[in-house]
Amino acid sequence: MSVNNILVTGPPRSGKSTLIEKVVQRISRPATGFFTQELREKGRRVGFSITTLQGKTGVLAHQRIRSAFRVGKYGVNLEDLDQIAVPSMLPSTPDQIVVVDEIGKMECFSRLFKETLIQALSSDNLVIGSVAIKGDRFIQSIKTRDDVSLVSISENTRDLALKLFLKKIQG
Repeated sequence: MSVNNILVTGPPRSGKSTLIEKVVQRISRPATGFFTQELREKGRRVGFSITTLQGKTGVLAHQRIRSAFRVGKYGVNLEDLDQIAVPSMLPSTPDQIVVVDEIGKMECFSRLFKETLIQALSSDNLVIGSVAIKGDRFIQSIKTRDDVSLVSISENTRDLALKLFLKKIQG
């Protein structure tokens, strides 16, 4: 099976999301998908947002969300995940790149997210994204797929990883 998907992994704050953003900015192919970002109030992280490449936004998790699905002090908002992030993972053309930032514990509470991720990874479309360095059996199974090239980065290697990503994408 040929490698059709490129995922980056690394410790928190190693620049995974920044790397994916730079890749998306530098490629000329159409793309769809989403990014997650920290939500901050008075300089402190209070949650995480979802922003699609088409500009739709939502809240992935927040300290004030009451939810049965929690990661640390954050309640996970499955509704925004399923209604905003997941639809953005469905490519509308064969040449569209699918961006998934990130495949982590919060996202994997959603059955729909996991099913759509498998569908995207198994498609002919290129998927680029970030994946948690640690994770449950599902996350580990994504990282060991035959069609996934896994790139580990640190703060020191992210610029080199950008060149590697661009070379693989531009072929």
